[in-house]
Amino acid sequence: MIAKTVKWGNSLALRIPKPIARELGIEENTPVDISYRENEIVITPVKTVYRLVDLIARVTSKNLHHEVEMNVPVGRELL
Repeated sequence: MIAKTVKWGNSLALRIPKPIARELGIEENTPVDISYRENEIVITPVKTVYRLVDLIARVTSKNLHHEVEMNVPVGRELL
């Protein structure tokens, strides 16, 4: 598939065709890594990596739920 670069400020922009974006899970504002190797441009979607410490830091009294009892049968679990 051939695409054309366009000027965007002092840089160049490239449109990613919809079938390729869909296949790679790229949407608007998806972070990508742009690199080059052996005269080729390589664009790779950045997979979000969650760190436990960052997730815990987002817990507040407003989004914290109460404990849930898990050891009492509530249906036909024993059958």
